[in-house]
Amino acid sequence: MSIADTTIADSRPGWLALDKLGVLIALIAAVGAALPFALFRANRIVPGEAQSLLTALPQPPAIVLAAVLLLGIVTALLRFPVIAKLVGGFVVLSVLLVFIGWSGSHLTPEGDTFARVSPGAGFWLLIFAFALLVTDALTRLHFAPLVRIGILVAVAAAIALLLWSGSWNDLSMLKEYSTRAPAFWAEARTHLALAFGSVAIATVAGLPLGILCYKVKPLRSAVLNVLNIIQTIPSIALFGLLIAPLAWVAANVPGASEIGISGIGVAPAMVALFAYSLLPIVSNTVVGLQSVSPSAVDAAKGMGMTAAQRLIGIELPLAFPVILTGIRIVLVQNIGLATIAALIGGGGFGVFVFQGIGQTAMDLVLLGAVPTVALAFAAAVVLDALVEMTSRGGAR
Repeated sequence: MSIADTTIADSRPGWLALDKLGVLIALIAAVGAALPFALFRANRIVPGEAQSLLTALPQPPAIVLAAVLLLGIVTALLRFPVIAKLVGGFVVLSVLLVFIGWSGSHLTPEGDTFARVSPGAGFWLLIFAFALLVTDALTRLHFAPLVRIGILVAVAAAIALLLWSGSWNDLSMLKEYSTRAPAFWAEARTHLALAFGSVAIATVAGLPLGILCYKVKPLRSAVLNVLNIIQTIPSIALFGLLIAPLAWVAANVPGASEIGISGIGVAPAMVALFAYSLLPIVSNTVVGLQSVSPSAVDAAKGMGMTAAQRLIGIELPLAFPVILTGIRIVLVQNIGLATIAALIGGGGFGVFVFQGIGQTAMDLVLLGAVPTVALAFAAAVVLDALVEMTSRGGAR
């Protein structure tokens, strides 16, 4: 290469270089654009007719969507400023969410209540690609915890506005919801009670057990080994193993059935989720207490603090971010595992997932799966922010 060529290459703007992750995002988005954007079915169980991005929408909106996707791919591909990638990713996601509702209205025949229009593989792949772009940009921008929570609230408000506006009413998942709205909210309450209730009970039991394991070293390995064994049991197997003993308790212990204990239903689901929750909470409590600086403990001793005062006033506050990380792991895990509770009559969003599988109705599966994923994601974002805020220097 000549000196002139080198000078020209060095004078190129930095944004003309390729972004390594952006290349992957661009490839995923390109494949998504080539796959069906939507599926049309004459009714909820027949095979769908694939509709491309250009046929799923009227021509002018389809051209607009194609142009927006092209700009989004270019934004991901080149090394634009990170804030530009964040804004570009959100713009593309917003357009995709609005236009998929538009495709439902466009493809559904007037007055046809049996037809179903659902997002195709291309739509989900495009959502994944640009969600990855947004997530990468947020990670690189290092926003403060409260800002991240604010962004989450804004996204939730935007989706709520779309739902309220009725622009998604012609999509098959919303049609499934419209016929099951009371049952959906009842199962939502059950799902939240199972996930958050089991974590709350496990925290109340696991925190003292973790402190005991930290103080009594011979007990530590025995307790953690037992909890490790429980953690290795498959969730469906553990739910099943609890049916017989809880049925015996309900039949032989006075008052047990009156308070809701039975072989199937919420009781075995809650017990299983509680058992799965103990290991992360107990182990993180031990690790958090072990990570407390010995000099801080020595200083507290020098001030004349008792062992209980040191534990409550010094050790637990310093160990709290690590303990909260364990609670975060457990909550996200249990939001997903609560779906399996439907197999033993425990309720939750899993009811729609397994009904949909049994009826070969994928839109009914999505009615249970999408809220579960959204809830787990929101819980992870909020608790990640809380962990950072409670860490030393994390609240700045």
